[in-house]
Amino acid sequence: MPAITKPVWAHTWFANIWPIVAAIMFATFVAFGSGPADHTDVAPVVTASAFVYLGAAALQRRVAAWPMFFVSVIVITIGFLVPGIGPSWSSWAMVGVSGVLLGYGLIRGALRPLWGAPLQAAALAVFAAAAIAAVHVDATWAGLLVGAGLLAHTAWDINHHRTERVVASSMALFCAVLDTFLAVVVLAVTLA
Repeated sequence: MPAITKPVWAHTWFANIWPIVAAIMFATFVAFGSGPADHTDVAPVVTASAFVYLGAAALQRRVAAWPMFFVSVIVITIGFLVPGIGPSWSSWAMVGVSGVLLGYGLIRGALRPLWGAPLQAAALAVFAAAAIAAVHVDATWAGLLVGAGLLAHTAWDINHHRTERVVASSMALFCAVLDTFLAVVVLAVTLA
C-alpha cells in the first residue's frame, strides 16, 4: 500500500493557523458568552473532549472527529437550554452515544490497534467520571477537577497531534488550544 501523503496546502501555515484561531474564538464564546464560565459551565467539555476521540476511533476515521465535535456541541447546548436536565445530563448522553459507537466499532474490527478504540474508551471513562463528579462536588474542588481534566486532555491532544493518530491533526490542535484556554479560565475563576 503506498504511503499517504498530505496535499500541498496541508504543509502551509494555514493548516496550522486556522484550528488555533477557531479554537480561540470558540473558547472565548464558551468562556465569556454569558459571563465568566465556571466549572459547571465547562464540565461537559471535559467529557466532550474524550467523546470526540472515541467517536473517531470507533468509526475508524480521523476526520470523523469534526462531526463528533459538532454532535458534542449540540448535546451540551441541549443540556443548557432544556430546563431541568443540566450539564450532568450532557456528559451522560455523550457516554451513552459513545457506548453505541464503541459497539459499532468493535463489530467492525476497531479492537485494534489498542491505542484506538480501546484506549479511547478508557480515556472517556476517566474524563466523563471527572466531569460528572465536578457537577456534584464543592465548587472549589470541582473547578480544580475540571481545570486538571482539561489540562490532562491538552497533553492527550498534543500527543495525538504529534503522532497523527485517532483524530485529524486539525482537531487535535483545535482541541489542545480550546482545552488550555478553558482550563486557564476555570482555574482563574476557581482560585480568584
